[in-house]
This record gives sequence, structure tokens and C-alpha cells, in this order.
Amino acid sequence: MKVLIITGELAYPLIKEVVADSNEDIIVHIADNTQVAAFLTPRQIIKEVKTNFSNQLDEIDMILVPGLIKKGTREITKELGIPTFKGSTDGADLAMVLNLVENIQLSEDKPADKLIEEEKRKEAFKFIEDFESDTETINDLLKKPNNILIRNLPVGEDFPMRVLSEIANAPFLSKEELINKCQYFVDSGADMIDIGMAAGEDFSDKIPELIETLRPIVGDRPLSIDTLNAKEIKVAAENGIDFVLSLDLGNHGDVLDILKERDIPAVLLPTNFSQGISPKSPRERVESMHQLIKDTKGLRYVADLILDPVNSSSIVESIIACHDFHKVNPAPMFFGVGNVTELMDADSGGVNVLLAGIGMELGASILFTPEESGKTRGSVFELATASKMMFLAKNRKSIPKDLGINMVVFKDKHKRSDIISNEVGDVPKTTLEKPLKFIRDKAGSFKISVDYGTTVSESKIIATHFKKNKADLVIEGHSAKEIYEEIITKELVTRMEHAAYLGSELQKAEIAMITGKDYVQDFELFKKIG
Repeated sequence: MKVLIITGELAYPLIKEVVADSNEDIIVHIADNTQVAAFLTPRQIIKEVKTNFSNQLDEIDMILVPGLIKKGTREITKELGIPTFKGSTDGADLAMVLNLVENIQLSEDKPADKLIEEEKRKEAFKFIEDFESDTETINDLLKKPNNILIRNLPVGEDFPMRVLSEIANAPFLSKEELINKCQYFVDSGADMIDIGMAAGEDFSDKIPELIETLRPIVGDRPLSIDTLNAKEIKVAAENGIDFVLSLDLGNHGDVLDILKERDIPAVLLPTNFSQGISPKSPRERVESMHQLIKDTKGLRYVADLILDPVNSSSIVESIIACHDFHKVNPAPMFFGVGNVTELMDADSGGVNVLLAGIGMELGASILFTPEESGKTRGSVFELATASKMMFLAKNRKSIPKDLGINMVVFKDKHKRSDIISNEVGDVPKTTLEKPLKFIRDKAGSFKISVDYGTTVSESKIIATHFKKNKADLVIEGHSAKEIYEEIITKELVTRMEHAAYLGSELQKAEIAMITGKDYVQDFELFKKIG
């Protein structure tokens, strides 16, 4: 196949290098008077091809244009009679595009690398969906001792790790708060919802209403209760709870009969909190867990060796305990990821993915987390994504990279290679000598804020217009563009510096809305690193 690649002067050396080993017959052409490839237009490209390749049009099978050009390529295809598609956004990815050109349908509108990402993502989700809907395979896997059924959800080492999200301090929440929190977790991808009770308190009288309120929201998902209070566990069991967190060597005798009678599985802890006993070493934890398993024989269970926070008792010791237990017992294991993320001052995304990977290697079946602080907002979604990544990696026998699903959010997976160089010849350069003097816009001023919904799609940017210090208009939208276009349409800005300022603040507000960062007008969103 003969492929003509149109590019600009700055990207040309890179393009020539990356396509050098391609099996296709490649022509790389620099468009006249064009340094930046992304600035090319369809009319320019048509003119370039007609001018330079008029005698070779019949020989060219495909034209690839820069992935970053703003318009589509239909006009080029129609005018030249040669299929023309967008290449990659980064010239460094062109080799990948050319290697896959026979196997993918390139697009006239979407950059090729984005198209490939979408296809890989679709394949990844289809693999998981096909697995989850294969009833015959699931039934066979549930016969193994390392898998159990909680309500209608298969849980165990042969399935994706299930995400259990806790509604912390549930008895203290209003009905509306309870429903909103639960719906948020469901929308974030939680497989199971946990009713977090209050340690040392007895709210057994509230449990029937809590379960009744949450059951319609969780649907077919398992609903669990997190308490060591035997009375609360009994009431929950009597009112249809699906899973109990937790039994230990101090409370199991009081609730074992009802859990066995109703076939309600429970998380087992190697502790005796009623006597203040919590084993530390891996050997002590494993021995205590085996004693509890023996004492609760006949109960379906998930083992929690207790994941410790970093530099507390020892996260390493707790991981070793999980490893040592799993070597001798294939039972499903509980992995309390929130114990680590909530007690570490770091963004939760990378931490959650790493812990999910460690959990997968250990044989964990349930990833547990609340979202009790700003730094862990989004943890349920992050763990739901990480679980899929690890399931794919495990089944493909690969590292968790290039799976079609990723958790790269605040950085880019690939370093751009075609960024415009500072070396642009004799073009004049300038820097700000002194700040502009502030002059109030006669059209008025704006107060910008973000209304955070339970999901990004429910959140919005609010720009309140003030004239003579009195609010006279509120503009709402889901993007900076929606807001500033309405501001321009209504002629609410007259000064260039005011327009530039508003654009900057609105974009900050949109970034905050997407990431969950707190937005405060005139303050930076992120601390500068380095």
C-alpha cells in the first residue's frame, strides 16, 4: 500500500524516523510554508497534493493528515478521489497506526490513535461483559472452594475483584443523604454497598429502616452491614442483609446460629476486640484466622487478615499475612484498601491501582473503601476501574499496561514528541514587563463558582453577573465554553483583559468540576511541583 503522509516542517524529522521501518510504501511530504502540522486546512492539503503529486494520484492508495487538524477529511477524499484519514495526534504514534492500518477502520474525523484507544477499550469491556454473562462458566467456577455467591454476585479469585463501598456513619445520615450517597456509589461502579454503623454504639432500632431505604437503590447488588455489635448483626440478619462485616473471636458465638440458619456469609477477622486483642505478626494473624474458621465451621466466609496503613503496625507484615494465609487456604479474601488511602496524604488514584494490583497477586476477592476525605473522593470509581485492569492483566498474563482501560488521569500516558520547539527561527519573543493596571469593566463583574453534583454530569459551573454590586443574572453551564459564549452573546464583557481573565477562571472552574478539586475564584487549583 502506498501511503502519503502530509505534515509540517517541525514534525517532519520525527515522522521520517518513526515510519522508516514500516512495511508500507511511505511518502512523507512537508506542506509549503507550514511549520506546524496542526494548522493545515483541507484546502491547503488539496492544493499541496495537486501541486506536488498530480502525476502520481493513481498510485497513492491512502493519504494520512495530522490528527490535530481541526476539520475532517471528507472534502479531501471527495476532491482527490483518494481515501484520506486523520493520523495520530502525536507523530511518534504513526508507526503504531501504520502497523494496524489493515485491521482498523480509520476515521475522517477522529485521530487514529484515539480511534485505536476506543477500539481497545471496547474490546476490554466486551471481554469482561462476556465473562460476567457466561452463566455456565460462572456456575462451574462457583463449585471451587475459592469462590462463593453473595446474594446473586459471584465473589472469589476467579472473578474480577468486587468493590465494596461503605456508607460511613449511616445511622447519622438523613434519608436523603443516605439515598444520595448510595446512588453515588452505585453510579461510581460499586458492586456491593455497605452500611457503616458506629463503633461502640447500638443503633439496632434503625437498621430495618436503613435496609428498607437502601434496598431499592442497590437493586440486585449485595447489601452488607459493618458492625461487631451482635445485636445489630442479628437485627440485620432478620431484615434481609446479604453480607456481614464482621465476625471475630469475641462476637461470633452470639450470631453464628442465625447467620448459618439464613445462609448469610460473613467477613472473618483474626481479632478479639471485646478483649482488646489484635494480632500483629503474620503468623499470629494466620493462626487466629484458622481458629476462627474452625469455630465457625459451616459458615460461608471471606477472610480479612486486616490491611494496615503505611508505617502503622506494618503494611508489609499485613500483606505477608495475606500471602501466607492464601498459600494454605483458597478462601476468598477481603482487602481493606481504604485503611491505606484514607491514612495517607496522597491522591488516591495511583495508590488504589497499586493496591488493587497487590490484592490481585495475593488472591483478594473484595476491595473495600469508603470515601471519607477530599483526597479519596472518587476511590470507588478508581477501584472499579483498577479491578477491571487487573482482571484483564491476569487473564492476558500481562502487566497492567495497554489493556484498553487505564487510570492515567492527571498525566499523559505518552510524552508528546511534536510539541512546538522554542527554536522557531527569527520570530520575535517577548515577556511581560509589568502587569496591566486594573480597570473595572463598565459592563459589570462576575462571581464564578462550581455546584458539585454526585457525578460530574450532574455538576455545573455558575457565573453570577453583578452590575453596580448587585446580582442581576446567573449563567449556568457544564463547560467553560457554554458560559463564555453566553457572556459574549449578552455583551457582558467589554475589556480584553476582563475577557481573558474570565476565560482563565472559567477553565479553572471546569477542571475543578471534572477532578473534584475545590474551586475558589482567584486562587490556584494546584500547587506547583518543583
